[in-house]
Amino acid sequence: MNIGDKVRLLHGNEEGTITKISGSGRIEIEIEDGFRIPAMKNEVVVIHETEKQYFGEEKISSGKEAPLKAVKSPQMDAGLYLSYVPINDKDLSLHLINNSEKDYIFVASEVFGDNSKTLDSGTIAAKTSKKMDEKSIPQFEKWPILFLQFIPINHQAEKTLPPFEKKVKFKASSFFKSQSTAPITGKKGYLFAIDQQVKTLDIQQLNKSLNEGKAEEVTSKQFKRPEKQIDLHIEKLTEEYEFMSNTEMLKLQMETFEKNLNYAIASGMDEITFIHGLGNGVLRKEIHKYLSQLENIKYFQDTQKSRFGYGATLVRIN
Repeated sequence: MNIGDKVRLLHGNEEGTITKISGSGRIEIEIEDGFRIPAMKNEVVVIHETEKQYFGEEKISSGKEAPLKAVKSPQMDAGLYLSYVPINDKDLSLHLINNSEKDYIFVASEVFGDNSKTLDSGTIAAKTSKKMDEKSIPQFEKWPILFLQFIPINHQAEKTLPPFEKKVKFKASSFFKSQSTAPITGKKGYLFAIDQQVKTLDIQQLNKSLNEGKAEEVTSKQFKRPEKQIDLHIEKLTEEYEFMSNTEMLKLQMETFEKNLNYAIASGMDEITFIHGLGNGVLRKEIHKYLSQLENIKYFQDTQKSRFGYGATLVRIN
């Protein structure tokens, strides 16, 4: 057994990905919602190769190589990518791929709290790739945050694109499922798109902000009435959760919760339900802690899990 193997518990229905292997035959498995459980090696079985077709791995019964699981569209479009290519069963080589028509200045660093170490920097030309580092699969859980910074290069007078940056912290359950053939290199490995997000200036919102000092009557019509049930599962909030750390995911979930709760109160709703899942209970605890400090909440409670299939909190508003 190796880190990244898909396994099933012999005395249960749970399936997951091995994230840690310790001495005395102990392992750690990450199952749905990022929840991790300990187990002994003799309590699990590696899922048979014929089942691994779902994950894009090789099919044994065929003499030909089955296609790897493709990354979601538009990740195969023009853009920047990270590709982790297997060197052997224990090591991966990390490549930066520029599958665009523009050259970039880049800096790639590993972050250790308040400190950082530069892995590579320089210029990456359009339609080229660059090997930046090698990583150990057994040390996957200890991989630091990868911090990427990019500055587009204009070789002639053309539209100026802003610099952008990206922080990357992988989870084993998603990392080892993201197999595909990388553009430019044509090598098979674990492929991830580095999407550039640019916010367009909202002139109406800017004017509204400038006029905030004017006395206006605030009515419920000014607030968007949210849905009665808000799903806070991270995959419902962003497509980029694979690149986010647990702290970043929790922050986005809490921001979404607070925004929708405020809109529910302002628009005169009597109640709203937040579906936060079971997992390790961190999000539920943060939500309940926040609600306990509010005066305009009549009460809140765990609602029927069978109704939603996940853990949820019902909030009654005064």
